[in-house]
Amino acid sequence: MIKKDLVEQVVEVRRKSDRIMSIKLVVGLEIFNVVNIYASQIGLDENIKRFFWKDLDKVIQSIPQTEKLLIGGDFNGHIGRRGDGYETIHGGFGYRERNSGGVSILDFAVAYELLIINSYSKKKEEHLIIFKSGNT
Repeated sequence: MIKKDLVEQVVEVRRKSDRIMSIKLVVGLEIFNVVNIYASQIGLDENIKRFFWKDLDKVIQSIPQTEKLLIGGDFNGHIGRRGDGYETIHGGFGYRERNSGGVSILDFAVAYELLIINSYSKKKEEHLIIFKSGNT
């Protein structure tokens, strides 16, 4: 977490869509780009999902490689319990079985050489679930 008193300047706030927003911050001598996303949900039209990933690609590609990148939010996919085939970006502590949304997340992380930080430490199962309604 970035402490408020360390943030010297918010340089830019960009809203790409209803599902993608980025904030550029100067912290000390570093520039951080924090991208917050809410991915298209399972059951939505494939074109909507494709547009989401294209938009996210555009946002990531617009960030200079000399700047730091943090992406957070809800990708609406399960990357699976283990890294099987994605060991370079998956720490081995995911949740349940991988689904098609999870494969999209993993492929995206590989393409941009990102780590899925949440998969690098073991957590209680109830801490792996972002949203829960009743017994589902």
